[in-house]
Amino acid sequence: MTDSENMALGTPVEVANIEKELYKLWEADEARTNASLMNFAVYSEEKGSLAKNSDIVRKITREHACRAILVGIDKQAKEKTVSAWITAHCHLAHGQKSVCCEQIAFHLTGRSTGRFRNTIFANLQSDLPLILWWQGDLSNMFSEGLYRRINRLVIDSSDWKNPIDSFKLMSEAWGDKKSLVIQDLAWTRTYNYRLAVAALYDDPMAAESLPTTQKIKVVANPKHRFSALLMVAWYCDLAGWQPSQDLVDDGDLNGSYRFEKKNGELVDVEVKYDDESMPISKFEVISDSVEICISRNKGDDLLHHLLKCSKHTLDTHGQADSIDGAELVTNQLSRGGKNSLYKRIFPKFLDLV
Repeated sequence: MTDSENMALGTPVEVANIEKELYKLWEADEARTNASLMNFAVYSEEKGSLAKNSDIVRKITREHACRAILVGIDKQAKEKTVSAWITAHCHLAHGQKSVCCEQIAFHLTGRSTGRFRNTIFANLQSDLPLILWWQGDLSNMFSEGLYRRINRLVIDSSDWKNPIDSFKLMSEAWGDKKSLVIQDLAWTRTYNYRLAVAALYDDPMAAESLPTTQKIKVVANPKHRFSALLMVAWYCDLAGWQPSQDLVDDGDLNGSYRFEKKNGELVDVEVKYDDESMPISKFEVISDSVEICISRNKGDDLLHHLLKCSKHTLDTHGQADSIDGAELVTNQLSRGGKNSLYKRIFPKFLDLV
């Protein structure tokens, strides 16, 4: 690690003296109040991730008081080492430091499966929930001994290089611990799209058109393929449709899918990918007499809501989802919930994947 990265993490400390050094940190400044409502751990195997994640945690603690535990690992190193730093993220109120959240950062090298778990568990604030943001593919470090202690797991499947293996590990964790809440940022990116679609179906003519749906068109960025497919799985699940036996995916980028309605009729789903697209640029539903379209141009902060019926048109705008990972995590922590809808549509989503 570079000197600038070390400075960004605060004061280096001996692992055995972390709690004592944290006490000194708070004792040295009576103007600061230590606040914590949860344990928030961030794990990454990416080089230089500790300094980057420290900046991210600083943003998150503006709205969510926590004890932050950052873990960076170099599994390729031959020597087993562990280094630690402590700091506090403070935010101003009335011109003074008011509420501060403590952060402990660890850099581990060498084989670290057991040391990784112990590093997190030994430094938790007791009786507070544990939220783990796992960055990158799930690996053998994501073991039963770890996920059984987690209350909420935050992932971003859009970043996975081996998604099938990671989804398998995720499914196993869900099977072993039913109460585990999993928040996939690929799903979080669809939040305002889903709200917008649902709002347009409040229109009576739109609601009546659902059984006559003929086609769905989606345009998305190829990096966010899973967000597009999660939108499709969500819509088709709410409509009560099942994947048809002749469901087709070209295995490359653009995909064609087919769903079967309760009456046996088929609905075609066309997903196209564009490198210049926002995570999702368009979600369009076409029926006999109604067209529903939620779209977002590159760089726009708002979604365009369009409902075209035979007798009227509704053209409005609404909030769009952030493209910043830290904001997505912050927003999800604010909403909370058990994320049961994501769990329900997950099997349909895997069929599409």
